Amino acid sequence: MPLHPLRLAAALTSCVALVACGGDDASAPPAPPSDTSAGGAAGSAGSAAAVVTPRADLRADVNRDGKVELADPADDADEDGWDAKHGAIFVANLDDDLAACSTVDAAGKPLPDAELASCNDAADEIVNGPDDELDLARLRVAPWPDAPDDATGTLELSAPATERVRLFKRGAAGFTVLHPGKDALSSAELRAGVELGLEGRDIVRDRSKWDGTVDVKLSVTSSGGLATDTVRLRVAPLLFFHHLMPAEQIFASKVGEVGSKVFRDGLRDAAKGTDVVEFDELEVDDQWTQDFFEPAFMSVPAEGGARVMQVFVRSANVYEPNSKSFPLREAGRVVFERFRGKDRAGVVQVDVGHDEDADTLNSFGNLETVPPVPGFPLGRVIRGSVPSFAPDPTFQLLVASQGVQAPFFVDTSWLEVAHVDETMSFVRAKTPLGWALAVNDARLAKKLLEDAKQAGHGDAPMFEGKKWYSDDGGMIPAVVTVSQVLDDTSVMASSAKAAVEVDAQVEIVKHETGLTDDAIIRVPFLHHDVYAGASAAYQPGMVNGIYLADDVFAAPDPHGPIIDGVDPFKAATEAAFGAHGIEVRWVEDWDLYHRNLGEVHCGSNTRRRVSASERWWEAVQ
Repeated sequence: MPLHPLRLAAALTSCVALVACGGDDASAPPAPPSDTSAGGAAGSAGSAAAVVTPRADLRADVNRDGKVELADPADDADEDGWDAKHGAIFVANLDDDLAACSTVDAAGKPLPDAELASCNDAADEIVNGPDDELDLARLRVAPWPDAPDDATGTLELSAPATERVRLFKRGAAGFTVLHPGKDALSSAELRAGVELGLEGRDIVRDRSKWDGTVDVKLSVTSSGGLATDTVRLRVAPLLFFHHLMPAEQIFASKVGEVGSKVFRDGLRDAAKGTDVVEFDELEVDDQWTQDFFEPAFMSVPAEGGARVMQVFVRSANVYEPNSKSFPLREAGRVVFERFRGKDRAGVVQVDVGHDEDADTLNSFGNLETVPPVPGFPLGRVIRGSVPSFAPDPTFQLLVASQGVQAPFFVDTSWLEVAHVDETMSFVRAKTPLGWALAVNDARLAKKLLEDAKQAGHGDAPMFEGKKWYSDDGGMIPAVVTVSQVLDDTSVMASSAKAAVEVDAQVEIVKHETGLTDDAIIRVPFLHHDVYAGASAAYQPGMVNGIYLADDVFAAPDPHGPIIDGVDPFKAATEAAFGAHGIEVRWVEDWDLYHRNLGEVHCGSNTRRRVSASERWWEAVQ
């Protein structure tokens, strides 16, 4: 017999309530009316009782508190969207928690560059121990206690993320891989609820191909119909340290020259009393430690703050373009041979066919990060680049695709080495932006010499005891007087040109960041032309230093004239930094770096600390 109208209404209400128990896109039609013939009356009542509307409820850490809580509605609200205020996050699992990645083949020979970079925890379908479990973003299929025996669940991943993420399911034996669209969740699993782990297999490299998001869709079917629920997650971007982050680890290459030990000892002394906890000497035959790798990081929300994965990026320098196996700068292999490990990932992005003439721009002395500015709380990447002289375009695309530290560019093509660190640096200061720009000022350098000469010190020597390389590869004394420098038309012309070029760089920084003139620290040193008219620091470039702490900046000793017991170049620089409460500590770098067209920053590298306040997810573009 037909259901009484009131009972029918109650049954429909119950069905709607069950649909609402699912996720945002859960849906299931009411059970179809049963056979109302006299002979089917008993069967009708039985069928109505047996048919249960499916339930699909998939949860993730939508509210970014580091937990997935079924009782917290904030982990369910707007879960199929993603913005600065809400949305789940996962990390590219590119570290090597068990130190299982080899760097040599079976015969003990170094692996080719491409193969060296291909190994990481995301390269297999295994969760590599308890530490690797921590690198999985958790999702939970909420229990459906009333799931009938014919209920099944399936999971799908949105394209194009299908090749960039992997799902795991926790069982009695731990996490095992789950193949979306193939592996089903059983009725028993649906009743109990299921914990899933999402693994990122790569970072975003080109937003036009993948924007870093993935939609995970749960579908639950039974004789009662179909219900679905979708959660959107986004991969953590690759981020570069800005100069206000506290320095924790300093790197310097240990090369076989006397100047290397002098430099390393001086740098170590300069770091005393700061928060630097480790001084790492790299056994590589490449003195330019700043250039062949760059420390970076990825972070995801965690209980009480953030979980950070350190990332070491290999430079896109191509030193052997005709080599199929080893085209890249050899020292950059330390990214994988030395640094990759537990919670430490290695990354490389390079087009081996990029412009060879512009390859110097791919060194990381040409990648710095401006401290936070409005709209960019983790700062912005700054690089030297012009349309006709630019870094590897695929690496440029990778940086831009992270969507957090939008890069901008200044012209460094007039410099022989063409790195942005030759003319500027950044330090914390009590300014509207919270920082100051330290910048090369060749005009000030000239004025200091003119003042010295006018005061009767034209014969005061500079560069005493130092030597330059001669054209035949030998050594010649570098000593020169104040008057001789002022009378050197080549040095004066090169310095005048440098002043104009630096002015142009500063105007771009001001335009892109809101920097004002009162937040500029003027650092005096001259320029000279080398190799076909390109420019380099004539005096040690004191702006090319390393910011070790809020109140310590390590700079190269300028070896200026000593007048009444004082080097005016040191005094002017100390006063300029001192106005912001920063002590300048002097490091000897002439022999190994200055006369080879580099300085303290070029010969060192820094890994910095990420604080809980560095929440990139609140600054996504």
